[in-house]
Amino acid sequence: MAARIPLPNGSVVEIASVLGTAVPFTSLTNAKPPVAASVGHGIDAGDILLINSGWALINDRAVKASGVTADAFSLAGLDTTNEERFTAGAGAGTVVPVSDWTQISKVTAFTVSGGEQQFLTVGYLENDDDLQFPTNRNPISVSIAVEDQPEAGYVSVVEGYDDSKELAVVRLKLPGNRQILMPGYVSITSTPTMDRNQLMTRTISIGLSGRPTRYNA
Repeated sequence: MAARIPLPNGSVVEIASVLGTAVPFTSLTNAKPPVAASVGHGIDAGDILLINSGWALINDRAVKASGVTADAFSLAGLDTTNEERFTAGAGAGTVVPVSDWTQISKVTAFTVSGGEQQFLTVGYLENDDDLQFPTNRNPISVSIAVEDQPEAGYVSVVEGYDDSKELAVVRLKLPGNRQILMPGYVSITSTPTMDRNQLMTRTISIGLSGRPTRYNA
């Protein structure tokens, strides 16, 4: 049977309109996924969480809660097993539950840029060819073109984040019960495009604060 061709048709874009109260956790394990110890946390399986941890590599990322017990929960989608990068015992911090999702409707274009690997170029006297070594990656930005609809519910949510400069979480729900969580700083153009005989649109921009987290089920 031929492989299924992935198409974006039917995808839904949402933004969380409520940032909850920070929930502290006293430790985070080196595991895949890491387990957070938090007495009486009140988090449910499937909740979306923004992370603030002593491990800078996972700060400001958005994840789903899984493996929930009375006094612990896992951060699904993360791998902190490498103790050279994640110092054992240093991952304590807080998570902020995000909720009340509002659909960003009538999306006409969804464009992702950045995330490319950067390289250090080095040339040695004895070599004829320069060498490249990987360094960091470019920051990721998302641009969402939407039909101009000032009465839509998501507009006030996006404009609120634009004014407050708070972190937000955008969720891209793909066909097949898959999703991508994108934490970042959100803004929207104040006026629509005005081309004769063309759809009036506004552009929502997201400067990602951390790597997106993808779930395939």
